[in-house]
Amino acid sequence: MSIRPVLSANQAQPTLEGAGVKLHRGFGFHDPKAHDPFLLFDDFRGEAPDDYIRGFPWHPHRGIETITYVLEGTVEHGDSLGNRGTLGAGDIQWMTAGSGIMHQEMPTGNAKGQMHGFQLWGNLPSSLKMTDPRYQDIPSMEIPEITDDDGTIVRVVAGEFWGKRGPVDGIAADPQYLDVTIPAGVKKTFKIDTYRKAFAYVFQGAAAFADASRPSGVLLEKEVMGQEVNIRDLSGNRTVVRFGSGDEVVVQAGEEGVRFLLISGAPIEEPVAWHGPIVMNTPEELQQAMADLRNGTFIKPAH
Repeated sequence: MSIRPVLSANQAQPTLEGAGVKLHRGFGFHDPKAHDPFLLFDDFRGEAPDDYIRGFPWHPHRGIETITYVLEGTVEHGDSLGNRGTLGAGDIQWMTAGSGIMHQEMPTGNAKGQMHGFQLWGNLPSSLKMTDPRYQDIPSMEIPEITDDDGTIVRVVAGEFWGKRGPVDGIAADPQYLDVTIPAGVKKTFKIDTYRKAFAYVFQGAAAFADASRPSGVLLEKEVMGQEVNIRDLSGNRTVVRFGSGDEVVVQAGEEGVRFLLISGAPIEEPVAWHGPIVMNTPEELQQAMADLRNGTFIKPAH
């Protein structure tokens, strides 16, 4: 067994998206190879309606899959195919945009006005870029939840883990998508197939992602008073941890425990031509998509 090293641990950055939704972006729009097959990861978390109420009005997608996971509040969605629905706390939506779809997502807070969820973009290989769009709406009750003897809780959204299989299937990236909660001070090992690229996103508590007997953190290079220095640091709230190659991830929870997403997928390793919500393989395909938008032929007939 080989432990996956931590290649980077970065804070998600404040970003405005949609009609003015305040969110934090873990990664996206920089190096599409870094997290291949995943392109973008957003944490939309608001304590008051002004942070999110303007939502994400009608916009196009082509060439990707979007994965929305709601923790608090609700998200009403609709699309150009006539689909309508509402995602509640704990629900998942996996949308394959394929050849093209127009859709909107409008969030609403819980009783306290809070809204929290994540959106992940998965790339599609060239052979599936123009496939028919489809949805998988998964209610929370259908997502397997496993509690280990040490109190660790894992929700299996996609892929197989500890003998359970998540309800989302037929996804090009062959993803494993886990929502993991580890109690304070517990050290845990998670197996991930060597061919996958993997990352974790911490959104509660803190942990060290390394082979450590205590939560002393991983060695990171940081700038302190204008100087690059190596310090040990726990990965805390809104941290994206990117792993290198290996077949297991070791996590040591901090004093308050930790909750994080552990996501991995099979790299597609194809050229990426990317503009906003449209991701193709070549500039020519991207130009064609923009032309389709302009002349009203973006939505293709079902095959």
